Amino acid sequence: MNVKERMASGKIYFCTDEELMKEQTACLEILYDFNATRPTESDKRAAILKRLFAEVGENCYIEPPLHANWGKHTHFGNNVYANFNLTLVDDADIYVGDSVMFGPNVTVATAGHPVEPSLRRKVAQFNIPVKIGNNVWIGAGAVILPGITIGDDSVIGAGSVVTKDIPSGVVAAGNPCRILREIGERDRLYYYKNREIDI
Repeated sequence: MNVKERMASGKIYFCTDEELMKEQTACLEILYDFNATRPTESDKRAAILKRLFAEVGENCYIEPPLHANWGKHTHFGNNVYANFNLTLVDDADIYVGDSVMFGPNVTVATAGHPVEPSLRRKVAQFNIPVKIGNNVWIGAGAVILPGITIGDDSVIGAGSVVTKDIPSGVVAAGNPCRILREIGERDRLYYYKNREIDI
């Protein structure tokens, strides 16, 4: 098994491989172009994202700066919005559904390193894909760790560290992130604390 096969398999590999580093540099060049765009250059941004990502749906908007390890392992559905400083550690695939919102400073990480010290000295790494369902809202500063799946319609609270899968239709928050409650009737009546929905 070569290094790219190990990288995609979830097995430990060494990320100092020269070919891998060249490919990552190519991604960083494209990211530089994206992050250097002017606010009025939305068409240019959209075109760059199509070059950078494996898939990007219609009506996606990412506020620069954007950070990614590869870009080509990221799959966005339609109507995805990301605020400033989205970080995609996409050494494995990141799948993002339709109508997902990322608050500022969110990190989605597919990569990890072994706890065993001698392996870390050699820059050993493993990658496990992340899957984010449709209509998910991820609050500011949240961190999603390797191998996590977040179900449709869920909300991840600001500052959460998501260490376990989150099912559909819940509000989850904390470090480690845990389910606080299901989304229900009160959420159809109030948008924030006791503020009533009037539209």
